[in-house]
Order: sequence, then C-alpha cells, then structure tokens
Amino acid sequence: MLVEEFNMETMIEEFEALTKDAGRVQNETLKKILEENGSAEYLQNFGLDGRTDPESFKACVPLVTHKELEPYVQRIVDGDGSAILTGKPIKTISLSSGTTHGKPKFVPFNDELIESTMRIYRTSFIFRNREFPIGNGKALQFIYSSKQFKTKGGLAAGTATTNIFRSSQYKSTMKVLHSQCCSPDEVIFGSDFHQSLYCHLLCGLIFREEVQFVSSIFAHSIVHAFRTFEQVWEELCEDIRKGVLTSRVTVPSIRIAMSKLLKPNPELADLVYKKCVGLSNWYGLVPALFPKAKYIYGIMTGSMEPYLKKLRHYAGELPLVTADYGSSEGWIGANVNPQLPPELATYAVLPNIGYFEFIPLKENIEEHEQNKSLPTFLRTEPKPVGLTEVKIGEEYEIIVTNFAGFYRYRLGDVVKVTGFHNSTPELKFVCRSNLLLTVNIDKNTEKDLQLAVEAAAKLLAAEKLEVVDFTSHVDFSSEPGHYVIFWEVSGDASEEVLSECCNCLDQSFVDAGYVSSRKVKSIGALELRVVRRGTFQKILDHFLGLGAAVSQFKTPRCVGPTNSTVLQILCANVTNKFFSTAFN
Repeated sequence: MLVEEFNMETMIEEFEALTKDAGRVQNETLKKILEENGSAEYLQNFGLDGRTDPESFKACVPLVTHKELEPYVQRIVDGDGSAILTGKPIKTISLSSGTTHGKPKFVPFNDELIESTMRIYRTSFIFRNREFPIGNGKALQFIYSSKQFKTKGGLAAGTATTNIFRSSQYKSTMKVLHSQCCSPDEVIFGSDFHQSLYCHLLCGLIFREEVQFVSSIFAHSIVHAFRTFEQVWEELCEDIRKGVLTSRVTVPSIRIAMSKLLKPNPELADLVYKKCVGLSNWYGLVPALFPKAKYIYGIMTGSMEPYLKKLRHYAGELPLVTADYGSSEGWIGANVNPQLPPELATYAVLPNIGYFEFIPLKENIEEHEQNKSLPTFLRTEPKPVGLTEVKIGEEYEIIVTNFAGFYRYRLGDVVKVTGFHNSTPELKFVCRSNLLLTVNIDKNTEKDLQLAVEAAAKLLAAEKLEVVDFTSHVDFSSEPGHYVIFWEVSGDASEEVLSECCNCLDQSFVDAGYVSSRKVKSIGALELRVVRRGTFQKILDHFLGLGAAVSQFKTPRCVGPTNSTVLQILCANVTNKFFSTAFN
C-alpha cells in the first residue's frame, strides 16, 4: 500500500478484515514468506522442497535462538551474496543491543521489515488519532540516529531504528501521519548526543505552537530530555532572544541547520521564561511549553515502567500513550487501545507482518523439569501453538518467522494473552525470559553479570583474595536507577583495590544500551556493596527455612523487589560501599 493512498477509514476497515480472519491471514503470510525464500540454503537444508503449509514447516524447521542462526548471519555480514537465509540478497544489517556474548547481535534487515514497520505505525496511528485527534503540525521527537558503518562484506550496518530513520518510507509516512519532526535531519543524525538533544529542545520551543505531541522510542529518553531542560532552559531562552546558537553546539552541520531556523525572538524568550518560573518543581512542564500537545508517546512498558512516575510529573494532565511492540528481529503488535494507561497496555498482533507461534509457559516448565533427567538426544522440543490457538490469561514465549530470514526464532519475550481483537490476540508484555539487569535500554543477562564479576575479581587475585559469592540488584530508589553488585570476599581487601574492582565491574558490562546510557548519565554509577562473611550462608538458611533442599539451592543472581527478605539480609550486612567513577 502506497503511503499516498493513506485513508483513515480504509485503514480501519483493512485492519478489521485482517483480524477477523487472522488464522487464514497467518497461513497466507507463511506461504508468502516461504515462496519468496524457498531457494534459501537454510530452508533447503531442512528439506521443505517447496512446501508452504504450516504443518510441513513446523515438522521440518526447528525452533532456534540467535546462536543457531549466527553462522548463517555471519556469512552474510562477511559478504556472501548467495541465497543463505533469504531468496534475495540481504543488503543491510541491524545491530541489537543484547550482547550476552560480549558483542551486539547482527540481524538481517530488508525492505519488507521497513514496510512492516510502516504498517505498524499506520495502524497504531489510526487508533491513536481516533482517541486523540491531531491536525497538521509537528512532533517534538527526541530521536537520535547512530552512525551506519560498513561490515567486512560491505553491507550497511546500524541499529534497527537508524535503518528505519534513514529510509525514504519513514519520512513520507511521518508526513502523512502529521508527525513530522520539529528538528532537521542534521540534528537527528548529529554525531554528538548532547548537542542533538539541546537542539531538539530548541526546535521544540521554536515551533511550540505547532507541536502536536512529544515522543521518543523509549520513555527514559523523554524523561532524560526534560531533566536536561531543567538545567539548560535559561540558555535556550537566551538563544531564542538573540537568535544565536550557544557555543556549546560545535558540530558544523548542526550549527548550519539551526541557523536557518533560529531568528531573534525576544517575545518567545520572555514567554518561555515566564512559563518556566511559574511552574512548581517543573510539574506540568510539557503542556506549559507546548499548549497544543495532545499526548506523550513512546515505549513505556517493561523496563520503561520505572520512568512513568517522572514522566507523569512532566506531563501534568496530558495522557501517556505507549508505543507498539517489536524487537530488532521485527514487529509483533500495535497498540490499538491507546486510552489504556501504559501499565495496562496491550498489543494486537498484526497477522500479516510475520508468522507467529507461542510456547505455553505452563506446559514448557513441566516439560523442562521432565527433560532435565534425560540425555540431550531424548529431550523433547516445546510444542508451540498458533496465533489463534492461544488462551486468555495464559503466558507464552513468542516465536517469530519474519520476511528477513529468521524462521521459528525464539524471541525470548514472555507475554500474557489478555483478550482478542476479533480473532487476533491482544498481548501484554511480561518480561524477557533471560533478562537479568535492566534500567532502560540496557539488557544484561546472568552471563553478562558473571563475566563482569570474573573480570573484576582478577584484581583481587593480586591480594590472594577471591569473591566467595555475589548477586545483583537494580536500585530505583534514587534517579536515575543504577546497578548494585553485592560481593562477599574471602578476606579484607584494601579500599583502593575494591574501588578499582567497582570501576572494572562498571566497564565490563559491554551491552551497547548500558554503555551509551552510562555515558549520558541516564543510568547512575554502578555501586559495589561488600557484605560480611557468612551473608550468603544466611540467604541459604532463609531458603532452607522455606523448605528448599540444599542440593537444589542456587544463589539468586538478581534480587528483585519481590525478594524483599533476601534484599534485607544483604543490606543489613553491608560493610563497605563504592561508586564507580568509570564514566565520570
């Protein structure tokens, strides 16, 4: 569907038709994926022989994680242009921020994924616009594009959002959806995050009467933006008053682009100044600055929920609307109930953007327990159900088959089915099945924590000491949230060495989302808390008191808010604290 043909009523009718017959649409979507990519080496290896029905597909093609697909993706990255995962060659690669193995994952990206992104954007927009209508205007979007680079094989690589922002379809779709960004491309694609953020704020103020809504990919970026505004608002007013950009912005392309927008406007400067001094602790900042804004929009579920309190403070009476549900590997569902608060948000699966299966978690846990005692070759694979076969109230792990070469891919997300939109399920995101530590866009697993502790523990070895046991916690009691690592050490280490260990821990989390968030201070300094000898024994005693067996006991590697007794034991036994200075 061409963007130029966009029509609200037609789009709603199409969506209703799609979701009324979701089972048939799913089969057609799978058929299309397999017909387009039937020549791919990966599918040929499993003996599909041109068959495109769901039964043959499930019988021949196994469930996989990124680990199994990595050798195929690596060949593409290295420049092998043959039909490896897809019929047509892959020209672009997306990078995920998940780096369990110490590096970002490479994910094939193609035009079909761009089209499915636009389909999701259009779908959620029509429902959002029915609830909160906007006219012609602009959007204050805190979006930042990282640099694309060339892989060894000459493919363009960047984050999924960068690949989207650079597409011509994105710009034309945003124009039709009355969602043109206030900021010029030079700001979005600027090489310095801080300078781009400052100019996003300045552009928003320049076009304050035209701003229809405020958005970013993640809620934390919006919170971070207005925290920054609290620090620089007087400087912004001065820029507007004189029509001259602050010297803090040094990137030539940004300065040139901003000089075309910035003209002396003392009246606007006075107005913004008056609005700011009239606020009480910045409550209702967004509607005060942007009187025609209808809502604030971004991903606000999962790891973004801790930011909702602050976001609501800035939003005042403005509604918060959570954005759609997807991942680096592709999109899943659109928010078609925008009136729901983010904590209750659900996503209707679009049955034509991929082929979806769901592993029932209840059954999977039971099978996993039975499997543990069996040799690997006898273990049974979890049995997924189809899109229309899921049950309300049940939790599932999602399996995705997309148009870019990922077949029966275990996404690692746990969702709950809350209801149906016609015959397609509405999903609520529950958690990442393997996620351990997260504050905002960072994703660190138990393996990442282990590698960080091992790296830092090497510094103790010089003093002939070792880490007896360890766990972690994400502390949101102060803003921004930060990682806390609890260590029990075999003896008395010097403060100097422990301080070095703390910095080493912080630097050893190599996840791109963590590193970038630490650099811009949207995640606080990592904290190392050293606990008394015997503390982890007390934790074991606690679990034994609850009826656990010593043979089955495992130290919890991440202590969440529901594990309050363990957290109390740890905190009551802290003898020393250190904060990282690694990103100062």
